Amino acid sequence: MQKLVYHDVKAAFDLTAQLIIRCIAKVTDAYKLDKKVKREFQPLGSIAFDSRILTWKLDKNEVSIWTVDGRIKNLPFVCHDRAKELLDGDRGESDLCLIDGEFYLFTSCEVNEPTSKDVDDFLGVDLGIKNIASDSDGNQYAGNKVNSLRKRHLKLRAKLQSKGTKSAKRLLKKRSRKEKRFAKDVNHQIAKQIVERAKDTNRGIALEDLTGIRERVTVKKAQRSQHSAWSFHDLRSKIGYKAQLQGVPFILVDPRNTSKACNSCGCIDSRNRPDQSTFRCVSCGHSANADTNAALNIRVRGRAAVNRPYVSTTAISARQGQAHVL
Repeated sequence: MQKLVYHDVKAAFDLTAQLIIRCIAKVTDAYKLDKKVKREFQPLGSIAFDSRILTWKLDKNEVSIWTVDGRIKNLPFVCHDRAKELLDGDRGESDLCLIDGEFYLFTSCEVNEPTSKDVDDFLGVDLGIKNIASDSDGNQYAGNKVNSLRKRHLKLRAKLQSKGTKSAKRLLKKRSRKEKRFAKDVNHQIAKQIVERAKDTNRGIALEDLTGIRERVTVKKAQRSQHSAWSFHDLRSKIGYKAQLQGVPFILVDPRNTSKACNSCGCIDSRNRPDQSTFRCVSCGHSANADTNAALNIRVRGRAAVNRPYVSTTAISARQGQAHVL
């Protein structure tokens, strides 16, 4: 595309050569997913800057950035200390975005990744809605605060949408990202605790692969909003990259029947779950917290994925399933 349109764009617009190349790259990137749908770009949409059109001056907390009205050489920026440390290393492109009237620079930074450790055991982690996560050590990371906040926001949205006034719409826009930010913060805290526990005990992390679960599972009407707001993918990605930064092995295992299988004898039966929090095996009588039992099954599958051949006299059915190593 650059060969086809570069000179036409150069003649039509007063842009520097490098910015034209970045604009062409933005268009081509937008069509990588689907070439059949015509893309439309917002006038104030984000644009990627490379080192030729954006320069960081970390000693002064300033950037030199190209604009359509010329280069701004001493534009101040603010960031927290950890971000400053990352910016001091190798950097990639920076995306300039306008969010709620404020400009943000999102920059990719390169960090040194430690080599993954050799482990003999895994910390199994079961994901859920009532308990955001439960591990095979019996620890539960409750989602009461997130769920209660979502219920309050759901009622408030319904109230404001039915009102329909300008002030109501302004309040809706103001609070639109509050719930999402809160859920992400909780996921960060949970992911950090799980990775630290695995690292301190020299174990890897085995997590169930829930890709496509919303299409596979149906829930009651009263639970639809809670199910659709379930941020399991966000938590999974946070555990994944935090584990990678700490050198902790991280794998995804098949979640099939992990909640129905008995970790003691391997019996798979829907009657093993009389309610959400209780697991009681109809075959051997083993009783445990349902989420902890599922996490133990995930742990077995994680061990089976890296220690083949794996033979066990218990949990025969529970260990079956594929695993994907990240």
